[in-house]
Amino acid sequence: MSPETHAHLASFIWSICNLLRGPYKRNEYRKVILPLTVLRRFDCLLAPTKAQVLAEHPKIKAKPDTVVRSLLEKVTGRPFYNLSKLDLPRLLDDPNQLAPNMNAYINGFSKNVREIMERFAFDQQIARMAEKNLLYEVIKKFAAIDLSPDAVDNVQMGYVFEELIRIGAEQSNEEAGEHFTPREVIKLMVNLLLSPEQDLRKSHVVKTIYDPACGTGGMLSVSEKYIRDLNAEADPHLFGQDWNDESWAVCKADMLIKGEEADNIVLGDTFTKDGFDRDADGKRRTFDYMLANPPFGVEWKQQEKYVKHEADSLGYSGRFGAGLPHINDGSLLFLQHMLSKMRAPKEGGSRIGIVFNGSPLFTGDAGGGVSNIRQWIIENDWLEAVVALPDQLFYNTGISTYLWVLTNRKESRRKGKVQLIDARRFYVKRKSLGNKRNWIGDPADKAGEPDQIAEITRLFGNFQDGETRSFTEEDPISKQPVERKRVVGKVFDNAAFGFHKITVERPLRLNFQATPERISRLDAERGFTNLADSKKKNEKARLAEIEAGRLRQEEIRQLLGKFATEHGKVLYRDRKVFLTDLREIDRTAGVRLTAPEIKAVLGALSERDETAEICRDRHGNPEPDPDLRDSESIPLEEGIEEYFRREVQPHVPDAWINESKTKVGYEIPLNRHFYTYEPPRPLEVIEADIKALEREIMDLLSEVTGSNEEA
Repeated sequence: MSPETHAHLASFIWSICNLLRGPYKRNEYRKVILPLTVLRRFDCLLAPTKAQVLAEHPKIKAKPDTVVRSLLEKVTGRPFYNLSKLDLPRLLDDPNQLAPNMNAYINGFSKNVREIMERFAFDQQIARMAEKNLLYEVIKKFAAIDLSPDAVDNVQMGYVFEELIRIGAEQSNEEAGEHFTPREVIKLMVNLLLSPEQDLRKSHVVKTIYDPACGTGGMLSVSEKYIRDLNAEADPHLFGQDWNDESWAVCKADMLIKGEEADNIVLGDTFTKDGFDRDADGKRRTFDYMLANPPFGVEWKQQEKYVKHEADSLGYSGRFGAGLPHINDGSLLFLQHMLSKMRAPKEGGSRIGIVFNGSPLFTGDAGGGVSNIRQWIIENDWLEAVVALPDQLFYNTGISTYLWVLTNRKESRRKGKVQLIDARRFYVKRKSLGNKRNWIGDPADKAGEPDQIAEITRLFGNFQDGETRSFTEEDPISKQPVERKRVVGKVFDNAAFGFHKITVERPLRLNFQATPERISRLDAERGFTNLADSKKKNEKARLAEIEAGRLRQEEIRQLLGKFATEHGKVLYRDRKVFLTDLREIDRTAGVRLTAPEIKAVLGALSERDETAEICRDRHGNPEPDPDLRDSESIPLEEGIEEYFRREVQPHVPDAWINESKTKVGYEIPLNRHFYTYEPPRPLEVIEADIKALEREIMDLLSEVTGSNEEA
């Protein structure tokens, strides 16, 4: 079944929503469609063994529940069963009792299926449809759909679920990408994650796969299929967590359908309640492989208190010790969470694949949370590769996305290195689905397409610096298709992504003069205005303090008036000389200015002056001018002093480095590394285009004026 066929079946199922119009709004259709699709799938899977289960249950119902469950699951051949005599087609035999019979039928399922239907809150929709006289027609439509394994296998059913959620999310104006990832992106992730693995062909090898934002379970399913296709005797164990009830219900249903351990799919917030914190023996839970596509640009304010507490109290022994990202994007929290679940290298290590937008690559200043997380990852030599994917690849967004591959057991050739792959041109066009206009070519999905997943995987495996590929592109001048070679693979040392951010200071130079204009600036100085302020709660005491402050302000004004009379014409270019004269008059007048008051006077009576002497502290060191402060980013691979002497001092000889503010930062400017200069079009070509446009405009105007004359 091709993706087009999946979409056709999903569209057919969704067309049943026409029956719901009126009592239901468009954004509510999914509340009916998704649970009924899951229910019909279970119905079809259990149909062949329905009679056997009903015959067997009376014989064993007196036994303990665990025994009953085990025996009935043997009969069905699946990890669930139904004890009701009804199924969807038989429910239609009694239209007058359809709603209670429907609830009874659902309650006849084993506990694991009932939990799924509870999360769909489907009992509410049964009552609502019954009240509006819609239930019979809707059930009739679903009972006629063949979702048996012969008609739709498990992988195909996964596609159908995803397409239904995508349509529902679009109609609800929700973020469809929060629920699932396009299958070809998952295939690429799985290829990059598992293709280097040498032990997957071992007899009865056991591997654990974990997705902390599993959505409907697409990544888990594709990973499992990859391993089983490679080795039929392999035993992959799947684990996932999601806090969206609907996605969790679909994922758990999918696991039940495929015979997986559905209890390994946990409902809940990964950050505040880690569903896989410890194993049965109390040891920290780890996994062989981890994949995730966390929501792009989603804030973590709801979890902020919990996350910050864990980061502060546990540090690196917890999950978030390296740093915290910006509150409006929690994607790097997911990566830190996954890194905390890596197996130790001596136990086999782990491999991780995660999809990000561009933000985790380069946002955040040196010393900030995002930069510190990158530094922690790269300096631990965990980042193996970053792949730039084509834009318009996801259903809910057209933005650029990037696939990160990480591991704590790099091959020897990759140690101390990071591979960057530019796969932005590896796409084909198909019919648009939401914001998704591009696909990574995969002949398994559509015959005749290039196998771009395999090609990107080869690039990854080659691990060559400067590797190129040819692409057909439109020439900006001739507008004709031309073949161009582009660099698509580069390899860097880890240190290439690090830099020192230094603070460059320049000395403060001020002149001082007691003019009326400058004296009036005192009213803008906090140290002066605070004199006539009071925070006392007692009203009488507060007013008294304010009055005393005003008297003090007037005293200072008179002092500066006296200073202006004696020295007002003098423009001081040396702060030390100015203060000496000010203190002499202050001593004579007996005002005795305090340190905050002197600071306010200096602030009011000063102006910046490049010809003035440098202001110095009591130790004789130059004071920095905050307005002239600047910063420079220096690659880690280059010496700070050498760079400063070469790039800064020739332009500002009086500058110096404030070493107390030097910070280390890390960024991955992937787009910059693959930037290709495109020369502007020749002037004669631009001129020809302009003249052609002018002629076109004149022709249009002549048509308009001609039609007016005829009128």
